[in-house]
Amino acid sequence: MGSTSRRAWPALALLAAAACGGSAQPEIEGDVAFVNANVIPMDVERVLENQTVVIADGRIAAIAGADEVAPAAGVEVIDAAGRYLLPGFAELHGHLPNPRMSDRDAQNLLFLYVANGVTTVRGMQGDPSQFDLRDRVRNGAVLGPRLYLGSVALSSWSGVSTPEQAEQLVRQYAVDGYDLIKVLEGIDAATYDALVRTAREVGLPFAGHVPDQVGLRRALASGQLSIDHLDNYVEALVPEDAQPDEWPGFGARGTLLARVDESLLPDVVEATVRSGAWVVPTMVLWETGILATRPASTVAAERPEVRYMPPETVERWTASVDERLAAGDVDANRQLAALRGRILLALHEGGANIALGTDSPQTFSVPGFSAHREMRYYVDLGMTPYDVLEIATRKPAEYFGATNDFGTVAVGRRADLLLLEANPLEDIARTERRAGVMLGGRWFPEAEIQERLEAIAVHYGN
Repeated sequence: MGSTSRRAWPALALLAAAACGGSAQPEIEGDVAFVNANVIPMDVERVLENQTVVIADGRIAAIAGADEVAPAAGVEVIDAAGRYLLPGFAELHGHLPNPRMSDRDAQNLLFLYVANGVTTVRGMQGDPSQFDLRDRVRNGAVLGPRLYLGSVALSSWSGVSTPEQAEQLVRQYAVDGYDLIKVLEGIDAATYDALVRTAREVGLPFAGHVPDQVGLRRALASGQLSIDHLDNYVEALVPEDAQPDEWPGFGARGTLLARVDESLLPDVVEATVRSGAWVVPTMVLWETGILATRPASTVAAERPEVRYMPPETVERWTASVDERLAAGDVDANRQLAALRGRILLALHEGGANIALGTDSPQTFSVPGFSAHREMRYYVDLGMTPYDVLEIATRKPAEYFGATNDFGTVAVGRRADLLLLEANPLEDIARTERRAGVMLGGRWFPEAEIQERLEAIAVHYGN
């Protein structure tokens, strides 16, 4: 065994002990060990009680009963007795730092994700500066979650109005190294089709919004990987003979609702499931920020986490919500929010792919904190806590085709973990009762997390 890596010892030691029938506890080498943890592996709904989970070189090296193994000398031991260990969460619609932010603001934003157990983020507001940021996170120069980068959005708002422009940019973004093409509003069907065709040629997925001129069914049939914000799902419930020439804006939601026929929902769900597309709902952001059913002061009072954002950002959010509230039809907006909830629950019950996304930071959606609010919303709709934890952990790994890398607690997976004080399978709100977060094998106890959060609040004068 002279050539065997030290990090392969845990599994070999367990096998040797089993073969010899010995009763002595084998000592497991590694860097960190959670001892007496109740593990929620997220492969099926179950709890493995009183486990020792050993971490080595940023990955899970061994999992065994605490009475069967012991950490070797020099391994950092984390007392997890009575606590629950599960995979870190993934945010599939996050906004990442851009050059307009200071380096301090950028690092603060990324830490807010980590502090809340969000260890993977798919960035959906692309900027060339994010390649350097991703590299700095990977090499440890900046503390942050694993980053997947969506491109600069393709939209008429960003100057994309012809098929030729779409083709040129998709090819350029593939060369640049983005992980996916971000689709935004404002492009016509011909331009969208060129985007789709070119993305397939260069081997990049495309995801995000559904332009109104394209429509949900065309986007699903085209192979769009994710539909974010439930975009165009409400419009898809309007019969063909009632389709308007142009969809109403935020101030005319009642006009849209009057055309909806919910008997079309099962067919829309079936089309989604058949396509294999992922739904990234961002429900809480839409209800409180986009539809604006309550004054900004009410929303802010419910979200003390705004103290971790720059004051000028919170001021912009406040103005945005109050302007939309004044211009909109509150009753229609509430009806639309309720309809969106029924659509999401129908998609879930129909077997559609759903992954957690919150569109943070945006309009009182604070990174990391928003993930917990989104999860509570799903439970309130009627999902079980396990359903919701899947949406936040294993399902995103399936989206990325990376189930052997993260999303479950299993040997070989990245050591991106969340240790909780109580069982979240009984109450999803317990995901906020942290004992600590592990990111790539680095352990952050809750006391350190709170200290760092307080420093962020003080930095912003809160």
